[in-house]
Amino acid sequence: MTSNASPITFDLPDEAATANLARRLAPILRAGDVVALSGDLGAGKTAFARALIRAMTGADEEVPSPTFTLVQSYETPSGPVFHFDLYRIAAPDELVEIGWDEALAEGIVLVEWPVRAGALLPDRRLDVAFRFGSESAGRQVTLTPCARWGEGRTGFVALQGGPQGE
Repeated sequence: MTSNASPITFDLPDEAATANLARRLAPILRAGDVVALSGDLGAGKTAFARALIRAMTGADEEVPSPTFTLVQSYETPSGPVFHFDLYRIAAPDELVEIGWDEALAEGIVLVEWPVRAGALLPDRRLDVAFRFGSESAGRQVTLTPCARWGEGRTGFVALQGGPQGE
C-alpha cells in the first residue's frame, strides 16, 4: 500500500469533535472514493458516518445504522453515498448480493468493518481507524490515504489543522 500523504491523527474528546472532523472531510470526497471505517464496537465509526452523510446531504438526514440492512444509500450533490456495515456478513462474496460493485462504480462508499470485505476492498481508499483514547481524549482517529487516494486534493492536507480546523 502506497500513500501520497502522511497519516493524520486526531484526539476526539467527544461526539461533537467527531462530527466536526466528518464535516471537514465531506467536501473532499468524490464519486469513486472509498472510506474504510475500522475500530472496536462503540469506537465512533457510526457516529462519524452519520455526521459525514448529514454534511453531504446538507440536511438533518435520518441516518440509521446499516447493521441489519447491511447498506443504506443517500442522494447528495456529490452523487450517491453508500453506507455499508459488514459486521454481519460471513464471507466477502456476500457483498455482490448487496450491491457492492455498483456502489463502488457509482458513488462514495463508507464501509464499517472493512476487513470483512477481504480482497474486494479497493487498495485506493481512505482508512479511518478509531480507537479508544485516554479519559480526557475520549477517542483517537487516524486518517490514512492508501494507494494514492486523494491525490491532488489540497483539502486532505488542510485537515492537519485538527478536527475543528484550528
